[in-house]
Amino acid sequence: MTSTDAGARAGSTTTRTGGDLADVTRDDASLRRFLHGLPGVDRVGAEARAAMLSTRSVKTTAKAQAIDLAIRMVDLTTLEGQDTRGKVQALASKAQRPDPGDPTCPATAAVCVYPDLVATAKQTLGASGVKVAAVATAFPSGRASREIKLADTRDAVAAGADEIDMVIDRGAFLSGHYAQVLEEIVAVKEACARPDGGAAHLKVILETGELATYDNVRRASWLAMLAGGDFIKTSTGKVQPAATLPVTLVMLEAVRDFRAATGTQVGVKPAGGIRTTKDAIKFLVTVNEVAGRDWLDPDWFRFGASTLLNDLLLQRQKMATGRYSGPDYVTVD
Repeated sequence: MTSTDAGARAGSTTTRTGGDLADVTRDDASLRRFLHGLPGVDRVGAEARAAMLSTRSVKTTAKAQAIDLAIRMVDLTTLEGQDTRGKVQALASKAQRPDPGDPTCPATAAVCVYPDLVATAKQTLGASGVKVAAVATAFPSGRASREIKLADTRDAVAAGADEIDMVIDRGAFLSGHYAQVLEEIVAVKEACARPDGGAAHLKVILETGELATYDNVRRASWLAMLAGGDFIKTSTGKVQPAATLPVTLVMLEAVRDFRAATGTQVGVKPAGGIRTTKDAIKFLVTVNEVAGRDWLDPDWFRFGASTLLNDLLLQRQKMATGRYSGPDYVTVD
């Protein structure tokens, strides 16, 4: 599809606009004009503010609360070619009871797997309340036809996925074919519908490590939100750099400004490279300072992680017992 074709069809898609944004997605030219009219990101300023926020200390009771909140925000993830049903069953069990010796430890938000392992995760989790997220749309590259991407999404939803993590076509975005990217997100959003009238939540992965500039991160964030994404997500975890604090800060500014403009709140999910409790708390401080307390909830902020949970558990045990247990006291993912 050419950018002209995509632009002509953009106005026929069901996008999330209203008020002053009603005409933004009318055609490719309008979309381009809007995205390139967004305020530019001061790179030095963004990085300096992120560095400043990362120095904030959180101690005692507040730290304990932050650790429990971070655990509740984890999308416990395994996305390897060697994944098996047994590994996913073990991961899903851990998501429900991260610390089997401590019933006060909260469950994680979700388990994130490939679409063919959704049914296994769903069966293991049962009625626990832990969600099943599935990566789709030819993750992680996104290099497939739209028909394949939509089939991938529908298969995951049919298997029971509560959430879909899709990747945008970075090639199209970087080539300036914004309407094409928007139209594809809208189509995936429609493919998230379930026969019962509900729908899986859609997380839109920007792969910020390939977007090169903070201005592109801001544009891609707005594009994903205009198309109806329920979350915007930094990365697949397969490209470096992944979830950096400055990039997440820019995305938090975008969701804050989007809600101010439309009244619609959208979540944020940094993923890839967040491994320690100290790192997680830096992100929570940034959420509070940039977007506000409304986003300090698993419904609106998630960590895409595999090893982070273990460090959170070790720090939680240390705060409860006064001593550091060591890695042998948590399960290995």
